[in-house]
Amino acid sequence: MTTIHTLGFPRIGAQRELKHAVESYWRVDQSIDALKQTASALRSQHWQWQREAGLDVVTVGDFAFYDQVLNHIALFGCAPKRFGFGPRLSVDQYFQLARGNADQFALEMTKWFDTNYHYLVPEFHADTHFELDSHWLLDELKQAQAEGHRVKPVLIGPLTFLWLGKAKGHAHQHQHAQHADCCGAPTQADAFDKLPLLARLLPAYVQLLQELTAAGVELVQIDEPALVLDLPQAWVDALDHIYATLRASGPKLLLSTYFGAVDNHAARLSKLPVAGLHLDLVRAPEQLAAFADNWPADKILSAGIIDGRNIWRADLDRCLETLSPLRRQLGDRLWLAPSCSLLHVPVDLAQEGKLDPELKSWLAFAKQKLNELSVLKRALDLGRTAVHQELQTSRAALDARAASPRIHNPAVAARVDGIGAQDDRRQSGYTTRQLAQRERLNLPPLPTTTIGSFPQTDTIRRARAAFKRGELGGSEYHQAMQAEIQHAVSRQEALGLDVLVHGEAERNDMVEYFGEQLAGFAFTQYGWVQSYGSRCVKPPVIFGDVSRPTPMTVAWTQYAQSLTQRPMKGMLTGPVTILQWSFVRDDQPRSQTATQIALAIRDEVVDLEAAGIAVIQIDEPAFREGLPLKRADWPQYLDWAARAFRLSASGVRDNTQIHTHMCYSEFNDILPAIAALDADVITIETSRSDMELLDGFGEFAYPNEIGPGVYDIHSPRIPKVEEMTRLLRKAAAVIPAERLWVNPDCGLKTRGWAEVDTALQNMVTATNQLRQELAATL
Repeated sequence: MTTIHTLGFPRIGAQRELKHAVESYWRVDQSIDALKQTASALRSQHWQWQREAGLDVVTVGDFAFYDQVLNHIALFGCAPKRFGFGPRLSVDQYFQLARGNADQFALEMTKWFDTNYHYLVPEFHADTHFELDSHWLLDELKQAQAEGHRVKPVLIGPLTFLWLGKAKGHAHQHQHAQHADCCGAPTQADAFDKLPLLARLLPAYVQLLQELTAAGVELVQIDEPALVLDLPQAWVDALDHIYATLRASGPKLLLSTYFGAVDNHAARLSKLPVAGLHLDLVRAPEQLAAFADNWPADKILSAGIIDGRNIWRADLDRCLETLSPLRRQLGDRLWLAPSCSLLHVPVDLAQEGKLDPELKSWLAFAKQKLNELSVLKRALDLGRTAVHQELQTSRAALDARAASPRIHNPAVAARVDGIGAQDDRRQSGYTTRQLAQRERLNLPPLPTTTIGSFPQTDTIRRARAAFKRGELGGSEYHQAMQAEIQHAVSRQEALGLDVLVHGEAERNDMVEYFGEQLAGFAFTQYGWVQSYGSRCVKPPVIFGDVSRPTPMTVAWTQYAQSLTQRPMKGMLTGPVTILQWSFVRDDQPRSQTATQIALAIRDEVVDLEAAGIAVIQIDEPAFREGLPLKRADWPQYLDWAARAFRLSASGVRDNTQIHTHMCYSEFNDILPAIAALDADVITIETSRSDMELLDGFGEFAYPNEIGPGVYDIHSPRIPKVEEMTRLLRKAAAVIPAERLWVNPDCGLKTRGWAEVDTALQNMVTATNQLRQELAATL
């Protein structure tokens, strides 16, 4: 019989129960016992769903209070020494690693490969030691076994765990975190070769596998997604030793790869002493040929046939065309699974009672994807007649989607076809624009600003919820949001900021807000996915051609500008970020969808300028996130992504200043593409890297203006004036002061007003001190 399993399941809960429990624990509203009880209930529910769907094993170890990589830091006792924790972490210490404390900044956070999930980056020193603390995993294993499940624990493999970490300074040196790129790849900031740490790490893995064997585990899933990257040869060569060592420790191993192709390693992977291999056949279906023909007769081949990254219903007939020959060849050694962990999709489509029925019929969330696996299993084992009705339903939904008039808009297609060669270029070069903008804006040296959002208070959330429920009328809601905008503007003026923002009180999410007003988008009620920690997002669904029927932000921004004589920034989300942070249609190239979004944002930019707004920020925090995992594919992506941004920004006059914002990414290796965006000002996250991320911009001689963030808004810690002044001095040593801006790392919506006031006042004070220092040198 064909075996079906999942590499992982969403841990947040169908109603975001984990988020609410964790945040309640942080607020000291509930005890650690209450938090653990919620976690236990969620795991139990998720395992039961897997069992009900017919999965042959349930996956254990995919749960985390905050992050799966942080779990492994706890599991292997390698928390940074700067925190002063022992190898066995308490739950409170676990969260301190994620959020920082009064004495230490949090672990660095960056994107998990090319997804919108953020992981916490391990910090490795040359003298790092590993000490197993297995209770994190064994307690969950015991729970699953006690509930009668056949279990399959999952671990991040040692190669990937080391690769995702950062080599830091000298032993015992308490330096600030340096930045990793989207896939944890080593950069020039790496202080030493991490690979020799394997000699200390592998014994901890061996000990853990031995303990799992003693607990009755027969097979362990070991995830090595780093194999889809362009790894140095020495790291690839280490696979042989790693898996020879691990195999000798007891349980059988299922080596899992995902997010791309590993066919370049086919010969080596087929010979590794593992029980089987998982392949992502959604992202890289072409790689199957390199494995199937000569697959060893004693190994499992797990086919990742259901998309774990997107929410569209699978084409089950096409899946069976791929799987049927494999089933005849492999027999019971064929396993089926989603392409990757289902962490990246919402939990349950059945909750979506308000979603358009036609659109709903095109979708599948995590629970539905488990059921799709069950259909494929029964079709392979019992014949297609056994699942005739399920296949018919699948075909009907796919045919209806393809034929739906809601998908294509001839006017959008004509506009895309009519884009001219100069439409993605500003009227003049940056130097000319800079003079025009300085004359219009008349800003002081080191202009201060924020990234866009201000605290989303309970008052704001209650008003928005009441408006959505129909309990608050449109006029009353409008007045309530205007009051919040007035409050934000007055606070900024009192603080002495130079370029203001309206605070985004009316916005639920930086992508969702725009998607709700663009044609071609749909929204769910409960389609939440985890972004990081307790932060969950509800990505829009892009199902058809995109256009902007009416202005989206102009009235709010105009109102804010009417309250002050200082420049007010118009705040928009860029086309690449809207694309990356949505569930995107899979029936046309992503580049084409990005171009459609860019034209819609361009219309908004032009209307903001016509309304008298002199500064417009088009945020692109996901620009690097979309970068393909293999460098050979970078140029094509960077070309269309940069062009999409320029299309959105290039419809304005020289004296209108275009800003963009990017965060939590390594930029050094794509700086030419960043420069090609031709934004007048770019703001970036740099506080967690102690301004070291800025070094690349200096070495590259980045030509335009830049605002390096001077404090980390994701931590409740409020930096002092002296700390910000030190960071600004470091920035001024790299970037000429006349091209420097001062700002936080990111938007402030998740913080409270009390800490925001203090932090921004410290930022303004630090800026004034540096202005005085600069004036004294002239």
